[in-house]
Amino acid sequence: MRIKGLVGFILGTMILTGFSFAQEAQKPLTLEESVKIAMERSLNLHSATLGVVGSEFRRKEAITNFLPWWTGQYGFTRYNTPSTIGTTSIPSPGGGTTTTPLMSRDIYLFNTTLNQPLFTGGLNLANYRAAKLGVDLSKENVETVKRDLVLQVRVGYFNILKAEKFLDVAKQTVRQFEAQLEVTKAFFEVGIVPKNDVLQAEVRLANARQGLVKAENDLIAARASFNILLRREIHTPVEVVDILSYQPFPMGFEESLEEALRQRSEIKFAQLVIEQAKENVKVSKSGFFPTLSLSGNYTRLSEEPNLNGDMKNEKWTVQALATFTLWNWGNTALKVGESKVKVMQAEDSKKQLIESITLEVKNDYLNLLVAEKNIKVAETAIEQAEENLRMNEERYKYQVATQTDVLDAVVLLAQTRVNYYGALSDFNIAKAQLERSMGRMYP
Repeated sequence: MRIKGLVGFILGTMILTGFSFAQEAQKPLTLEESVKIAMERSLNLHSATLGVVGSEFRRKEAITNFLPWWTGQYGFTRYNTPSTIGTTSIPSPGGGTTTTPLMSRDIYLFNTTLNQPLFTGGLNLANYRAAKLGVDLSKENVETVKRDLVLQVRVGYFNILKAEKFLDVAKQTVRQFEAQLEVTKAFFEVGIVPKNDVLQAEVRLANARQGLVKAENDLIAARASFNILLRREIHTPVEVVDILSYQPFPMGFEESLEEALRQRSEIKFAQLVIEQAKENVKVSKSGFFPTLSLSGNYTRLSEEPNLNGDMKNEKWTVQALATFTLWNWGNTALKVGESKVKVMQAEDSKKQLIESITLEVKNDYLNLLVAEKNIKVAETAIEQAEENLRMNEERYKYQVATQTDVLDAVVLLAQTRVNYYGALSDFNIAKAQLERSMGRMYP
C-alpha cells in the first residue's frame, strides 16, 4: 500500500509539473523576456564572448615576454673514437702531478640556460599594449553583437504583432463579406436584387478567404522566424504581449546624432584599432634599437646517463649580451613605413564609419517621421472608411446604393486598417532601428 501511495504521489507530481510547464509555455512572452532568451542562447554572442577570453589569453601571453626564460637540454652522443670530456690530475712517481685527459666514446650532456631580457627597444611593451587593446576590441565587439541581437529580437517581435493585426483584419473582412452575402441572398430571394449581386458577393468572399489563408501563413512564418532567432524548436507555440502602440520619439535629429557619435560601440572599436596600429608602429621601430639580455648557463658532461660518473665535467657561465643590427638593407625602416600606413588607413576607416553612422541615423530618423505621419493619416482614414461602409450598407438596404458600392467599401476599410497597422508596426521598427543606430541597448 505504501508503494502504491508513493507511486501515486510521484505520478501526481509529474502531472502537476507538466501542467505548470504547459502553462509556462503558453504564457505570452514580453519583449524583455524575448531579449533575455536570445542573449542566453545566441551562438553569435557566445562566440563573441569567447573572443574576449581568447584576447585575454593573448594579453597574458604578452606578459611572459617580460619574464626570464628557462630552457634545458639533455643528449647522448656516441663517437667513433674516444672524445675528451675533461682532464684529471694524477700523482706522478717522481713527485708532483700529471694532468691526464678523460676520454670516452659515449658522452651524455645536460645543459640549462636562464635568459632574462633587459631591454628590447620597446618591443615587449608595445606588444603587451597591443594585446591589451585587443581585449578591449573584443569587449566592444561583444557590445556590438548584443545591440544587433536586441534589434533583431525587437524587429521579429513587432513582425509577429503586425502579422497578428493583419490576420485580425483578414478575419474581420471575411465576416463582413459573409454578412453582406447573407443580406444579398435575402434580397435575391424576394426579388429585390439580381443573381449577379449574389455571385459578386460570393466571389468577394472567396477572395477574402484567400487573403485570410495568406495572413495565417504569414503569422506562422513570423513565429517560426522568431523561434529560430531565440534558438527554440521551429514549431514551438509563440504568443507575445501586444505592445504595438504609438509613443512619439522625444529627441530631434541633432540630439540623436550626438548620442550616436558618443555611444556607438563601432566608433569605440575603430578608435581602438587606431591605437593598436600605433602600437604596431612602436613594434616596428624597436628594430632600430639594440637588445640587452642577461643569461646564465650550466653544462655537465659525463660518460654515464645519470651524469655522475668518474669522468664528470661541469661548468657554468654568466653572460650579459647586447645585440645590434648594423645593416639590414632598410628592412626595419620599411616595416615602420608599412605600420604608419596602416595607422592612416585605420584613421580613414574611422572617418568613413562616422559618415556612415551619420547617414544611418538620418535615414532611420526620416523613416520614423514617415511612419509617424502615416499613422496619423491612417487613423483619420479608418474613421472615414468605417463611416463610408456604414452609409453604403444603409443605402443598400433601401436600394439607393449598389452591391458594388458596399463591397468596395468593405475592401476600402480593410485596406485602411492594414495601412494603419502597417504604419504602426513600421513606426515601432523604425524606432528600434533608430535607437540601435544611436548605440542604445534598450529603449
